Amino acid sequence: MANIGSTDKKLRLLGGVVLIIFSFVALGGPSTPIGILAIIVGAVSILTALVNFCPAYKLFGITTVPKSKPDA
Repeated sequence: MANIGSTDKKLRLLGGVVLIIFSFVALGGPSTPIGILAIIVGAVSILTALVNFCPAYKLFGITTVPKSKPDA
């Protein structure tokens, strides 16, 4: 059951990649606690985008998938 729409998916992918790159460039990558945290958050963002499902959205009853229009 997907609860992530296409725009949300693109933003999660982009944000995750940027966060992981930023972690290595500015935060010390896996050698610092904040760098590890940034990598984890970026990876979770990418993972949720790839599977089209966010457990937090499910918990709060949120969906960014557009409702389908009924056939007339």
